[in-house]
Amino acid sequence: MDIFLSILAIILLLVGLAGAILPVIPGPIISYLGLVSLYFSTHQPYSDRFMFIWAALAIGITALDNIVPILGTKKMGGSKKGVWGSVIGLVFGLLFLGPFGILIGPFVGAVLGELIGGKELNLALKAGFGSFLGFLTGTILKLVFSFWAGYYIVINLYFFN
Repeated sequence: MDIFLSILAIILLLVGLAGAILPVIPGPIISYLGLVSLYFSTHQPYSDRFMFIWAALAIGITALDNIVPILGTKKMGGSKKGVWGSVIGLVFGLLFLGPFGILIGPFVGAVLGELIGGKELNLALKAGFGSFLGFLTGTILKLVFSFWAGYYIVINLYFFN
């Protein structure tokens, strides 16, 4: 059973790392599930407290990832129309442009939302840039979490198996 749980942990880690970049996959949650799979192995490398803290971090980072682009848009002077444009742009970007849409969609959506709201082009571009920075910040947070979880998974697989 430990071999199965170890393989499962590695698979979940890899999917979690992909999810740290692709917004349709909750990377931190899946990376955390890799830790959970090792938690149930016979050598049980993690304490209950460790698991609780990591669960809270995974949930918190996943929530922040959804909030940070909105905050970035608002911080750079964006309105509700810019925020909604950013969200709609992300969805359309993913559907029609694939991975590149993840970067382009929120920016274009925020700019278009601001332009529809009557803002000048330079202010609309500033809000779009805020949306992009927010997305980038969320992605970096998810990557750090997933790599950190990966560190714990790899170290425990190396030393305990």
